[in-house]
Amino acid sequence: MKYLMAILLILALTAGAAAAWLWYGITKPYQGFAKEGVFVDVPHGASRRYVAYLLQKNGIVRSSLGLEIYARRHPKRTLQAGEYFFDHAMTGRDVFWKLANGEVYQQPFTVREGETMFDIARELEAAKFMSASDFIYAAGDPALIRDFAPGAQTLEGFLFPATYELPRHPAASELTAEMVHKFKEQWKQIASSPTSGHSVEGDRQAVTRSVTLASLVERETPKPEERPLVAGVFENRMRKNMRLQCDPTVIYGMERLGRYNGTLTGKDLSFDSLYNTYEHGGLPPGPISNPGDASLRAALHPAETDYLYFVANTQGGHFFSATLAEHNKNVVKYRRLLAGLPADPPPPPPSPKKIEKHIKKHRVATR
Repeated sequence: MKYLMAILLILALTAGAAAAWLWYGITKPYQGFAKEGVFVDVPHGASRRYVAYLLQKNGIVRSSLGLEIYARRHPKRTLQAGEYFFDHAMTGRDVFWKLANGEVYQQPFTVREGETMFDIARELEAAKFMSASDFIYAAGDPALIRDFAPGAQTLEGFLFPATYELPRHPAASELTAEMVHKFKEQWKQIASSPTSGHSVEGDRQAVTRSVTLASLVERETPKPEERPLVAGVFENRMRKNMRLQCDPTVIYGMERLGRYNGTLTGKDLSFDSLYNTYEHGGLPPGPISNPGDASLRAALHPAETDYLYFVANTQGGHFFSATLAEHNKNVVKYRRLLAGLPADPPPPPPSPKKIEKHIKKHRVATR
């Protein structure tokens, strides 16, 4: 009897010690990490036991059994798949809730207004998210917008400028889908706005036209207040069957073929491309950049003016004019500003006759 009691006591003490160890393992922070931290990728459909094993194997938790038992106490919470980053000591409980809440590792990536899909691809590769070619391939498939903007050749124009939270290695197709989804959300708000000028909801051809016009506006001016004016100029020119003569369209046509080296020359203005608005009338066959909110609104509600021309003023904005004569004067202003001179030349000195006449008037007045 005494022997049996001793065995039971030993078993009880052992069980108590094990329970205490498991409790200690789940409530006390485990080890710290090197400054580069540790990444753990939790696959889809993984069991609690396997996830606990992965975490112990990577030194995140002290006891996989302790984490598994704790997870079973919360049967309604699922450990979310994804990549997690650990860079400081955590309790097993904190680790569990980090995974249960899906706090996966993400980094911000910003698409700026007016960037092309080629710009975005280069920046993704530079940030080591993915190869540029992977993104270009995904952005080259217009399937995501086929029911929204039929005739679109790529996703150019529909990759909405915003900051996206990305995992270390996002799938290009998932990223373009997120960007297009963001565009559709914003477009719905813009197109249904009472100030949108004219309704384009349900008019799929009008969507492509408006986004294409907005993409030209976006590349022409960085100033939000000028965008309706620029959109108005383009609309006026098309109404009069004038070529748009928009330099960024030429650049885009060259970039599509890998022919743009960063500088646009006079010879390039005759470059053979449907995107060349010096050679072809009307809008180009599709967007040349990814416009933001202000440019999309400007395309839907262009300013009503008689302007047909604009030229840079070297201050980030433009001089606008209604006639070629006025435009030529503004071009002279632009060139003077580039040379460090005042926009307008000083008035010519008075002629000797005028000086003499002025002196005579002065003498008469003082008699």
